[in-house]
Amino acid sequence: MRPPGRSRRLLAALAATATAVTSLTMVTTSPTASADPATVDATGDFYTPPAPLPAGKPGDLIRYEESRFYLDPVKLIEPDADTYRLMYRSSDTHGEANAVTGTLLVPEAEWHGDGARPLVSYAPGTQGVGDDCAPSKKLALGLEYEGPFITGLLALGYAVVVTDYEGLGTPGMHTYVNRASEAHAVLDAAKAAQQLPEAGLSPDGPVVLAGYSQGGGASAAAAELVDEYAPELDVKGAYAGAPPANLAEVAPVLDGHYAAGFLGFSLLSLDAAYEEVDLDDVVNDKGKRLMTGLAEACTEDAILKYAFLRTSTLTKDGRPLEDYLGEEPYASVVGQQRIGERAPDVPVFVLHSKLDDIVPYDQGRQMAVDWCERGGTVQFTTSYVPSHVGGMLRAYPQAVYWLSGMLEGDQPRNTCANLIS
Repeated sequence: MRPPGRSRRLLAALAATATAVTSLTMVTTSPTASADPATVDATGDFYTPPAPLPAGKPGDLIRYEESRFYLDPVKLIEPDADTYRLMYRSSDTHGEANAVTGTLLVPEAEWHGDGARPLVSYAPGTQGVGDDCAPSKKLALGLEYEGPFITGLLALGYAVVVTDYEGLGTPGMHTYVNRASEAHAVLDAAKAAQQLPEAGLSPDGPVVLAGYSQGGGASAAAAELVDEYAPELDVKGAYAGAPPANLAEVAPVLDGHYAAGFLGFSLLSLDAAYEEVDLDDVVNDKGKRLMTGLAEACTEDAILKYAFLRTSTLTKDGRPLEDYLGEEPYASVVGQQRIGERAPDVPVFVLHSKLDDIVPYDQGRQMAVDWCERGGTVQFTTSYVPSHVGGMLRAYPQAVYWLSGMLEGDQPRNTCANLIS
């Protein structure tokens, strides 16, 4: 007996993902697997926005060019997709126009489903804050760890657009885990993708949002702003895995953790986005040197160079940096990043592991509770897979199945009665 149609497609997507992971492992464990550092800056000119920005509105395409997507750093594995690097108008934390880059991937195979080819606006997880960390650069170099999951979505026939977020590749600091700027970047990426003539995507085509970790927060934040910021998009739903919805509760977990550098990323983001925040008022000379180095770091650098860092060694008064988050001006700006203060405009699937070691489970669950109390349609699932990375692997098959259901018109499941009972 053959499984139902969607299950068969999901199995095909998972098989493509598994093949990509297996092939990637085989290649990257080879002694010859290394990237040419010179190629990182080969497309640097693309990332410099025109000054001034051309007139337009959020989501307008500024420029694009053909690109490549490899799953491995020796560029042996290239999924069957037409790949384009994009630059588009978006909005920063305060609603001011900016330019953001990203990557659009369209399967080479013709779409045989009902209606227009669906588009997934994929919010990547933590990349770092240096310009070389931009997903569009890493995808072209075969260094993007989310590549296998993107491959699975392509195997379903979906187009996928992956934002670089504000300040990754483009000038300025990346506004890491900043609610508004990330939400804008995710939604505007979808608008821009639908404008690219060669992609053949319908401006009225169905869209879903997806992301895990930083990407889960970005997807969740975007789900709250669909009607206000992007009413022209036909967004069917959003998947938000392990979202950092309340930074005040995430920060204490990271101090002294192997991912302590991520806390530094978020502080650099607040310092860049808000005039009232000035890290120089808080950190000592050692802290200033560390923040300067961290401003160029990618995820792997943060873990290898700054693991188990205690931020009390970086401050003038010897207090850990998270202590400042309850004081002004930090308390107000951290409060502005909280997700769950607004009801999502579309159905949302949230999956979080109770054994997550980076993004606390309780604050992710509380976001779902807050949404339910505001009338949102939320399916919340708890997993018990150890670690943040393990939770990502556990979430992926169910997330893809749920997203596929939303695109096919399924009635979304609402577990709010269980959450707030």
